Amino acid sequence: MRIQDANRSSIRLAGNLAIIGVLAASLSSSSGQAGGASVAGGAPEKIEGYKDTPMLPGGKWHMHDPDRPQPAVVTPGAAFSQGAPPPSDAEMLFDGKDLSKWQTERGGEAAWNVQDGYVEIVHNGGIRTKGKWADFQLHLEFSEPTVTTGHGQARGNSGVLIGNLYEVQIVDSYQDKTYADGQAGALYGQVPPLVNPAKPPGEWQTYDIIWNSPRWNEKGELTQKASVTVLFNGVVVQDKSEYIGSTDGIGGQGFRQAPVYKPHPPEVFIELQDHNGNKVHFRNIWVRDLHLAERS
Repeated sequence: MRIQDANRSSIRLAGNLAIIGVLAASLSSSSGQAGGASVAGGAPEKIEGYKDTPMLPGGKWHMHDPDRPQPAVVTPGAAFSQGAPPPSDAEMLFDGKDLSKWQTERGGEAAWNVQDGYVEIVHNGGIRTKGKWADFQLHLEFSEPTVTTGHGQARGNSGVLIGNLYEVQIVDSYQDKTYADGQAGALYGQVPPLVNPAKPPGEWQTYDIIWNSPRWNEKGELTQKASVTVLFNGVVVQDKSEYIGSTDGIGGQGFRQAPVYKPHPPEVFIELQDHNGNKVHFRNIWVRDLHLAERS
C-alpha cells in the first residue's frame, strides 16, 4: 500500500471512530440510571433509597430500591371527588368542625388544629378513628404544605395507616422523586403507584380507597391477603393490590424489615399519620362499611 493511501485510510478510520464515540456518548447520556432521569453531563440522577433491604417477591427489587422505575407522571382532571358529600349509608368522620370521631394513639382526645374547615397535623402523634371496619370505602382530601422543604420522604410526609399495620403513603410527589414504593399512593415499601397524578403543594387532592381486610382460619392460616384499590385524584394508582404483609416502620414492624402477616381481627381503625410534624391538611373524610362478610 502506498503511503498516501495509508494516510487516507487512517483519516477515514479516525473519522469513523469519532462518529462512533459521539453516538455512544449520546446513548449513554440519554439512558441514565434505572429509576432516575439523566442530569446535565449525562450523570444519573440520585434518588434516595436502600440496596441493603430485603428482596421483594419476584426477586427483582429491594424494598425501597432507588433503582426501581419511577411511575409515569400524568396530569389528573381539574376535579374528581373534591368536596364529595357522603352517601346516605356513610359515616362522616370529619366534617371540618371537630374531631369527635377521632382519638390519639393511646385513646386520649385528638388535639390536632381544626380551622377553616380542615384539620392540620400537630406534632404530638397520629390520630385514629374510634370506630373499626373490616372492609370499607374511604374518602379523604388532603393538601401538602405550600412551603416545601427537603425532598423525597422529608417532604410533606404522612400516611393512611389501616389498623396501624398497613400504609397507603401520603407524601409530596409533585415534581419530586423518592424510591418508587415510597411515593404518594404507594403501598409503602411494597407496591409503587401505577402512575403519579400528584397536584402542586397547597392544592386539595383526593384519595378514594376500597379496603379489604386479611382473613385467617381457625388454624391461624392466612386465607385472604389484605388488598386495596386506590384512586388518587380520580386516577387508579392501585388496582386490588395485595399487601405482602404488614408495612415496615409502623405497628411494631421494624423499618426496612421484611413484611410479615400476623393474625388480627378483620375490624381495623383508620389512622392519619404524624410523620415528624409535616403540616399536612385534611378535610371531608367519610367511610362506608361494605359489610362484605354479611353479604357473602
